[in-house]
Amino acid sequence: MTRATAVLLAAGLGTRMKSALPKALHPLAGRPLLHHLLDRTEAAFDETVVVTGPDASALAKVAAPHPVVVQHERLGTAHAALQAEALFGEGDVAVLYADTPLITPVTLAALRARRAEGDAGLVLLAMRPAEPGHYGRVIAEGGFVERVVEWADATEPERAVSLCNGGGFCAEAASLRRWLRAVRNDNAKGEYYLTDVVALARAEGAKVAFLEVAEAELRGINSRAELAAAEAAVQAALRAAAMEAGVTMTDPGSIFLCADTKLGQDVALGPNVVFGPGVVVEEGVEIRAFSHLEGCRVEAGAIIGPFARLRPGTVVGRGAHVGNFVELKAALLGEGAKANHLSYLGDAEVGAGSNIGAGTITCNYDGFAKHRTVIGANAFIGSDVILVAPVSVGSGALVAAGSVVTENVEADAMAFGRARMEQKPGRAAAFRAARRKG
Repeated sequence: MTRATAVLLAAGLGTRMKSALPKALHPLAGRPLLHHLLDRTEAAFDETVVVTGPDASALAKVAAPHPVVVQHERLGTAHAALQAEALFGEGDVAVLYADTPLITPVTLAALRARRAEGDAGLVLLAMRPAEPGHYGRVIAEGGFVERVVEWADATEPERAVSLCNGGGFCAEAASLRRWLRAVRNDNAKGEYYLTDVVALARAEGAKVAFLEVAEAELRGINSRAELAAAEAAVQAALRAAAMEAGVTMTDPGSIFLCADTKLGQDVALGPNVVFGPGVVVEEGVEIRAFSHLEGCRVEAGAIIGPFARLRPGTVVGRGAHVGNFVELKAALLGEGAKANHLSYLGDAEVGAGSNIGAGTITCNYDGFAKHRTVIGANAFIGSDVILVAPVSVGSGALVAAGSVVTENVEADAMAFGRARMEQKPGRAAAFRAARRKG
């Protein structure tokens, strides 16, 4: 096949989203819509170009390292595609929409292959949705497209046609440049519509073929409701793939994964476990109910939760335990170490085999900067200990319950950092008697 470039249209405001965030940046399975489509075009095309609107630096950042061109005036989809003409190259060009991110690399490869057959100047993506609604209808004969009719302009027999316009297409670069330049804006909105390219191709005598694709792949996301429906579909696919790969889910419908979540074989997930971006879980890990993980790595055989939170930068070592209501942030919990109850470990390193008692916290922030706590191997930190960073506790050390640790503790030392307890015999009875008289 000839070289091919994908042009992704991401300049739309997405007014139906009712959001200050560009539509292409709304998250789907933890990643922007645009990122999903970029992953797919990278797998199927030689080059990818993204068309954004003005003041879209956040979109350009997501698009990197792919080239970005700006549609400074939003004059329609054909006008947006034309902004990228200098980057079309000399092969084929596919124009796709950033709000249709679920199309698969297999389908994109099939689109290229259909164009490569050489009997059609343009290949259109089409679908047969369960509810055709107001989609444009594709009027075809003998396997080729005669015309695309917008629903508003269609006759009743045309509206009865089930084949609908899927939005994207692939054409030879030089022809596409010519057709895009010929698109007119003499319509009610005064915009240059990409769908007019089909009629221009036919007017030149070029054949227009169609590639019929499953509706789920061409699902457009234009509203919050459509985004939620797409999320449900993506989550179902991610869960199914994870279980097929050897992951156990007690209640699959309550598990939320990210597109980049990596789960090893024999991982067991309890109900209501949520994964943010950037999580790697190795084989044999158990993650119990109502745990939340993001930007972390959990090594083989560890146990997490229930009600645990692992924040970005955290690594949980092999066979380590993170228990209920324990939060770790930028923390390394060594092999076999345990933090089982009601603790916060931020900017911390805990050595292998160490035990963190209930209610222990690292005071890592002084109001201006973060500081680190380092605990050696096989140390014992008693319950309700406050470790004021920067501070270190040596291997084998024991820190007594209730201590406030403000100085480094030597290896194998026993540290007490609490006020001396006093006891006054009989004072409680005298206190109660005085109150009764009052």
